[in-house]
Amino acid sequence: MTEPRPSFEDLGDELRSLGANLRKVLQAAWESDERRRAQGEIERGLDDLARTLRTAGQEFAASPTGQRLRDDVRDLHERLRSSEVDARVREELLAALRRVNEELGKAAGAHPSTPPADGAGTPERTP
Repeated sequence: MTEPRPSFEDLGDELRSLGANLRKVLQAAWESDERRRAQGEIERGLDDLARTLRTAGQEFAASPTGQRLRDDVRDLHERLRSSEVDARVREELLAALRRVNEELGKAAGAHPSTPPADGAGTPERTP
């Protein structure tokens, strides 16, 4: 005797059943105490990290080294703004940023996504 061949309806039923079972498993995992504990630990860890980084940044900014660095950056900014070097530095910085963006674009090529709505990340081209 020959066994009957499964119909497309049988396949559809099994796929629907598989989807329902996957949904139940994922929902159970999401609602589990273990997931909630892990989430809590991650949130507390991130809060601690943020607090530590904020404190370290404030301490550095208040330190003599931080003050010197801030003054040096301000001085450099003023010198660049008031010289011909400004245009050249901007051109070189723009070229470097374009190269980085091109490489990131290549790396992300396997993962296409929609571009940001505000046009962020789209390099401006100068004539």
